[in-house]
Amino acid sequence: MDKNTITGLILILAIFIGFSIYNKARQNKAYEKIVVVADSLYEAGDLENAMAQYNLAARLKPGQPDVILKLNDLEQKLGYSQVEQISDSTISEEPAATESVAQSVPEKTDALQYGAFASSAEGENEFITLENNMLELRISLKGGRIYSARLKNYKTSGGNPLVLFDGDSTVFGFNFFTVDNKAVETNNLFFKPVSSKRNYVVTSEPQEVSLRLYTDAGGYIQYDYSLAPDKYMVDFNVSFKSLGGVVASNLSSLSIDWRMNILQKEKGRQSEISYTTIKYRHYQDEVDGFRERSNRELEEADIPTRLSWVAYKDQFFSAVLINNDFFQNGTITSTRVVEPSKYTKYFTSELGIPFNASSPEPVSMSFYLGPNHFTTLRKTGNELEQLVTLGRNITRWINQFVIIPIFNWLNRHIANYGIIILILTLIIKVVLFPLTYRSYKSQAKMQVLKPLVDELGKKFPKKEDAMKKQQATMDLYKRAGVNPMGGCLPLLLQMPILFAMFKFFPASIELRQQSFLWATDLSTYDSILTLPFTIPMYGNHVSLFTLLMTVSTILTMKMTGSSPGQDQPGMKMMTYMMPVMFMFILNNFSAALTYYYFLANILTFAQNMISKRFINAEAVLSTLEENKKKPARKSKWQQRLEAAARQRGINPPKR
Repeated sequence: MDKNTITGLILILAIFIGFSIYNKARQNKAYEKIVVVADSLYEAGDLENAMAQYNLAARLKPGQPDVILKLNDLEQKLGYSQVEQISDSTISEEPAATESVAQSVPEKTDALQYGAFASSAEGENEFITLENNMLELRISLKGGRIYSARLKNYKTSGGNPLVLFDGDSTVFGFNFFTVDNKAVETNNLFFKPVSSKRNYVVTSEPQEVSLRLYTDAGGYIQYDYSLAPDKYMVDFNVSFKSLGGVVASNLSSLSIDWRMNILQKEKGRQSEISYTTIKYRHYQDEVDGFRERSNRELEEADIPTRLSWVAYKDQFFSAVLINNDFFQNGTITSTRVVEPSKYTKYFTSELGIPFNASSPEPVSMSFYLGPNHFTTLRKTGNELEQLVTLGRNITRWINQFVIIPIFNWLNRHIANYGIIILILTLIIKVVLFPLTYRSYKSQAKMQVLKPLVDELGKKFPKKEDAMKKQQATMDLYKRAGVNPMGGCLPLLLQMPILFAMFKFFPASIELRQQSFLWATDLSTYDSILTLPFTIPMYGNHVSLFTLLMTVSTILTMKMTGSSPGQDQPGMKMMTYMMPVMFMFILNNFSAALTYYYFLANILTFAQNMISKRFINAEAVLSTLEENKKKPARKSKWQQRLEAAARQRGINPPKR
């Protein structure tokens, strides 16, 4: 290690330490600022937003006693302890018992603050069940909202019923002002069902649940929920009757307040969080949203233009609110929930809809409450298939039009997903082989010429002779009929496929909870050993497929590592460091992904070995000797390079 290298390492270390100190001070200032905001929200009674801010503060500086006490206090006040009881067993196993308990405890709010809706400020929180063969909804009379949504065909990683969202951790309602300047939040008021029926089971025809929120004068807001067979889509229509003297006459829009704590459903919490985000579609335009894999604790967006839908999505499931016309505008926020918690993120949306108090029009909306399954979402329309993470540009094109059709076709004939991935890998390699065969041959020829290249290194050992050595090496390859850049072509051709697979496997719900060999769930990491400690970036487990991928990558790179410049010490180190870095990065990724990379490496190794068998070393050397006797033809580009070298005082080697 020379003096310059040591100096560089010292500078890098100094920069790292300085940045750490600066970042720590900045983090402390941010923490203090967030706590001040959280305290003010708490004092003002805005408990939901106060909890979001305290969660953010706890994420910045875990273990602070004051913040922990505030969070515990807020959980009790917001009823999160009750949510814990409802989320798993109560929903699916004992709905009747839950309803009887809820009916026996009347709830009250401050009736005076709701003006014309004061008569609806008190009531008993009963539940209505609306279900088909795929989805079970529990609709609460308090707020008239969907209280919980259970997907019947799925389970959590722990084997419990998969509840998309649950209980009092969710808010949904309209916010507006009355003529006497009373702030109304329909989420806190009690609706009355039009029918006495409490359980709706959809078989052959759609079923509808209608609820009304009455004013003291007899007007009302009506919610209509409709569910059809074999659907994850719930039609949601809102109508307004006789509200002319109730709602402020100058009101031109109503605000929909939609908030949700996203439940953790998968084994790999960090991976699930990286895919958990808010997406939305601009009206008759493209899909946008917060970036996945963002490290930001709090994200906010103020959208002044029209929207078609807003989606709260996680790795494999989504809750989407769709306006069949449009939302006027929207404000959305995403807050990461601090561990330990059964929630991953907290989402909020305020969405405006047009409203005319004198002649209000019905609002036609829908909820999609289901899996992020590409084919299902594409059939639903409205570009909901964009919720599936497939990458962008050419990566998404490859996934959408090549990988997914092949994968679905194989899935119709083969039940084992490990075998499907193996066949998919073989198909990709076979299709690419005609394009890469010449490159593999070029690499094999370079292996034959390696001893001659080493001789050139001995002939030009000095650093100032680097240009001469490079020119002599290129001339050697040219006379032997070898393209030194040909070895890069296989990698370049495979890069879009590798990126496509990087996006495809972790987002494929088909692989969720599917086992293969020692991997119990191909959608998350395969763990053969749990460590008693956590290694930064790597985690607290050992993934065998990731290890196999790393070893096979090193062997493949070592076999093909004869390109110009790879013999230098720095390049040799990179040959081994890059696979190790990817091992740390991919240890927490989908087992299907690292299994695919392992298979791709093995097949690449085999293709190289096959290509070498077709190379006659004596023929390559014979061609080289024959071409040495011929005068070398210089291209215009080579002539310009030599002229530039002469101007710098470097004489090119004689041929």
